[in-house]
Amino acid sequence: MGPVSLRLVSERKRAAAVIVRDGRVLMVHERSRRSGGGEWWTLPGGGLEPGETAEEAVRREVFEETGLVVSAARHVLEMPYPSGMTSVFAVTVADGEPRIGIDDGMGPELLGLDWLPAPELPTETTGGVPVPPMIVVLPA
Repeated sequence: MGPVSLRLVSERKRAAAVIVRDGRVLMVHERSRRSGGGEWWTLPGGGLEPGETAEEAVRREVFEETGLVVSAARHVLEMPYPSGMTSVFAVTVADGEPRIGIDDGMGPELLGLDWLPAPELPTETTGGVPVPPMIVVLPA
């Protein structure tokens, strides 16, 4: 096995979910573990595991971060993200209220979940799906 290319690491593929309920989009509130790193809201999602498809990853990440079970996922677009190109899915979830996942100590710290009004987010509509920017930075 040869040396790992850093270029490939920085281009890790990701998957993210747009989950809409009553005109609101489910977003995850995260905080950087680096001091002074700030806080932001982002779509549920994360990096693909080795051998995993983007759809498998989005189903896993939604469950890990929100406790919701994905019943259907439809790919809507590819979006660049600071940590890698992201496959965005319009996701339908089974009934139930989201609950924040267990903080595994890796990556950003999970602070909470909320349904944010889609009209207030700077969205790009793709195939009728309101896709907010991946990261909505909160002013410090």
